[in-house]
Formats: sequence, C-alpha cells, structure tokens
Amino acid sequence: MIPSRTAALERALCYFDSGAFRDDLARRVAYRTESQEPAQAPSLRAYLGDEVAPSAARLGFHCTIVENDAHGPMLIGERHEDPSLPTLLTYGHGDVVRGYDRQWRMPLVPWSLTIEGDRWYGRGTADNKGQHSIVLGALASAIEARGGRLGYNVKLLVETGEEVGSPGLHEVCRLHRDELRSDVLIASDGPRISAGRPTIFLGSRGCVNFLLSLRLRDGAHHSGNWGGLLANPATILAHALAGMIGPRGTIEVDALRSPPLPDAVRRALAGVRIGGDEGDPDIDRTWGEPGLSPSERVFGANTLEVLAFKAGNPDNPVNAIPPSATAHCQLRFVVGTDWRNLARHVRLHLAARGLEAIDVEVLQASAATRLSPDDPWVRFAVASLERTTGKLVAVLPNLGGTLPNDAFADILGLPTIWIPHSYPGCSQHAPGEHLLGSVAREGLLMMAGLFWDFGDGEAARLSSGRPGGAR
Repeated sequence: MIPSRTAALERALCYFDSGAFRDDLARRVAYRTESQEPAQAPSLRAYLGDEVAPSAARLGFHCTIVENDAHGPMLIGERHEDPSLPTLLTYGHGDVVRGYDRQWRMPLVPWSLTIEGDRWYGRGTADNKGQHSIVLGALASAIEARGGRLGYNVKLLVETGEEVGSPGLHEVCRLHRDELRSDVLIASDGPRISAGRPTIFLGSRGCVNFLLSLRLRDGAHHSGNWGGLLANPATILAHALAGMIGPRGTIEVDALRSPPLPDAVRRALAGVRIGGDEGDPDIDRTWGEPGLSPSERVFGANTLEVLAFKAGNPDNPVNAIPPSATAHCQLRFVVGTDWRNLARHVRLHLAARGLEAIDVEVLQASAATRLSPDDPWVRFAVASLERTTGKLVAVLPNLGGTLPNDAFADILGLPTIWIPHSYPGCSQHAPGEHLLGSVAREGLLMMAGLFWDFGDGEAARLSSGRPGGAR
C-alpha cells in the first residue's frame, strides 16, 4: 500500500469495523480500576503494566512505570524517531469512578462491555479507556500507513488517579519535565458539545470546592420552647447564600465575578449550541449571568453553585432548632479569576453583611487554563478534523468542567489541544456509562487523519517557531 492519508483512514476504519477496537476496549473495561477504592490498587498497576505498556510497546514505545507516593503509579512512554523532529505528547487516565455494580440495569455489568445498538456500555467506555483506546488505535493506523514511521516523536503519559483529583500528577510533571518535553499536547477526554459535532477544547475551567459552616451551640433545642429566642444557623446560612448568589443564579461576590470575555473567545463560541441530544435537560434561559449566550455562560464565564445544604436531620425532621448548618459550594471559573484568594473574598463579602461568624474552608482547588482559539496549533487541528469529517468543528476555549490541564499548560508550558470522543448524555460517572459506537468510529478517523497530518511538515513549522519546545 502506498503511504497516504487515505491509507491511514482506511486502516482506522478496518480497526473499528473488524471488531479489533471492540476487543481491545472490552479487555480494558474488564480491569476494575476504581481509584477511590484502596483495594483496587493492584488493578491500577496491572492496567498500566499488563495492558497499556504492551499495547504501546507494539507501537514502538519504550515505557516506564513511574511510582507516585501520592496515589497510584503512572506510565511514561516514548516513541523516538529523530531529535530534530517535532514531538507530540498525549495523555490518558486508566482509573475510573466506582462501578456501582448493583445500580446498573440488567443485563448490564460495569466490568463487561455490552453493546446495544449504538451504545457501548461499561465503566470507562466514555471516561477514559474508550478515549485513549481511540488515540492508541489511530496512532497505530498512522504508523502502519507510513510504513513504520510517523515523521515525528510521540510521548505518552497515562495516570491512574484522575478521578480522585490527579494526586501527584503535577509533581511527576515537574520531576520528569525533560522526559516529557514536547511541542504540543493532543489528548482526548471529556464530551463533545453534542454527539454529532466534532469538538476541540483548549483547556478547562478551574474549580474550587468550599464549605460554609456555622455552629452556634452544641445541641438542638425544642422549637416550641425556644423558637424566637435562639438564632437558627440554617436561616442565617440561607441568607448568606442568597447574598452570594442572586435569585437568577448571578454571582454577587464582586471578586468572584467573571473577567471580561476576550474577543477571540466570543468569536469561537458564536456558533456553539448547547443541548439538543436525547436526554439533555432543557436550558433555563433566564438563569445565569445576564448578557451572555448559553455557551458563553458555560465556557466563558464563572458559575457559583450550592451543591449540598444540611441542617438538622433532613431525612427525619424533628421539632428542634438545629445547632449548626453547612453548605457545600463550588466555583467554576475561567482564566483571570483571583481564585487563590477565594476564602478571603468570601469572608470579606460575608463580614460586610454582618455574617462574619460563618466559617469558610476551601476543600479542593484546581487552576483554569485556556489556549487562545486564534493559536496556530488550533487552526491546524481544526483544518485536519474538518478535512476528515466534512463537518464544522466546534472550538471551545475551555471545557466547562475541570481537567488537570495546568500540569501540561503551566508546568510543561505546552499548547493544549483536547479532542473528545464522548458526548453529554454518556452517563459518565453514573450507572449505565456508555460510548457511542458511531462517535468512536468517527473519532478513530479524525485522530488517524490528524496524526497523519502532524507528520506532513506543518507541525514542524509550528514547533520551530515556539520557544522552549522539544528540540
């Protein structure tokens, strides 16, 4: 077969249509890699050592298992052709959330791939085993179509703790910076904007989970005997929340409001429509920051949410004034937000309203990242995907959710391109998680075309103009 882009696409189609992709994914889903369960630590290691490393080795990667004191191990692989060539870094995670085995409807089982029409059920099919299987399969197609060479170098990083916050990932990137040195990150995770529209996102919103709590006394007291005499912490905390989030979902803490929307971001989001797939909820058009489109609210702005509120015994209320109240809150934020000082900003906001007794505790925080939609790497990737699919690609400046993208964008200093192969209705993290076979097939085509195009000279031109690249 003469080396050609068409040959790469044909090999990707053959990999899917022959059932080889299904077999690879079924084998990977069978590993019970629940990172929240300490008893599954051997499965995390086995997934890297017995599954990913041999699969990558067949593609010419030399792989090393890196120990991680903070959580499960990681795998670093390198496929080296020539130091003068550009280098691509790709990433995936082998861990999954808990299976919740008993909550899946019969005959579905989280650790067995079950295909019903276009839906491929199993834990990890969408997040993230199916997605990094697409990347590996597409790389294989491009390698085979070029007769064993790509025309560039590839590095691979697979972790086993993404579902618990990627503990240790940032430190591994710092310690192994030289081994991971590359020109660009191209990886797959998260959902497309919709099942039928190819999507690229360029970073992720950051996230701060924090706790508001107020304890006024040690025990509950009868509401008939003490009502009107004892301050109710639930009432006080409800007023605090109402002062932070308006009745239509607007952020009322000045320092946590969204920074101005860059023109490049506004242009990229102009044609992006949210929702419309089967099972998607109806959008509340009057909710959220005014003056923004739905896509701008999710991908270009900050949101402040109350995730849980507790006082007394919600499952069995009694006639008593509770002694304490707590609220779990979350700020999703874009680049330019002063998120590191969130606790101080919230305390000042509450104190100005006489609510300084409420305690603010940050539980977890992740940074926001965003590559400009005008970046040349973005134009290259979009052109490749549109050439393959004939479809208009949605370009999101960042994912609405959060990924550990700052490890690559900030620590390794890379432009970051994410090409997802899931969709919003995939039941990610829930019973019934599934991958769409049609999206996986198209994903293999897109990635095979992109990995072919990467070796056609444009990537070398882009990487040569970037300071601090791999070469």
